[in-house]
Amino acid sequence: MAGMSGDQPGPDPFEKRPGRQSVQIRAYIVRADQSVVDVSVAELSDSGCAVHTDTALDPGEVVLLSVLGRGGVKATVRWYRDREAGLKFQAGKSPSEHVPRETDRKAVAAEVLLRRSAHSGYVVAVFDLSPTGCRCEFVERPNIGERVWVKFDRLEALESEVRWIEGAEAGLRFRKPIHPAVFDMLLHWLA
Repeated sequence: MAGMSGDQPGPDPFEKRPGRQSVQIRAYIVRADQSVVDVSVAELSDSGCAVHTDTALDPGEVVLLSVLGRGGVKATVRWYRDREAGLKFQAGKSPSEHVPRETDRKAVAAEVLLRRSAHSGYVVAVFDLSPTGCRCEFVERPNIGERVWVKFDRLEALESEVRWIEGAEAGLRFRKPIHPAVFDMLLHWLA
């Protein structure tokens, strides 16, 4: 930086990087102490983002970046300077890291009504199903641990928990397993 001692300047954290998109998205950061910081996402890539904020963030700090309607993602603050910060997203669980399933899943191609708490429901595709859960797509990105309801035709809505997210798919665990006889009928109806 100009005006500093004879040290060579490091890479400019504000320099536009390949693969980053310029955006303007209102968001907020939840810090470890549960305080909330308003931010504006200015650049976005698959691995991180740059944000504008009036609140100083500490490099190395782990935060939750949340965008209304799109869920949240854990991130590490890489740098902070002049009311801007760089965040690196923490990698989510891959399917190979998931907790082993209690029962085998059956491949299905079906549509269900998925509803998040305090949201309207929408139709999504289900790709596999077991008495204890399913894998489905989502329209609005839920959060891991979030409670959602899955509604198959002819059944009551099943309260579920989001266990993992990968791309545009989520793994759901039903709060109460489907009775084996009902599960067999459901597979028959979906065939």
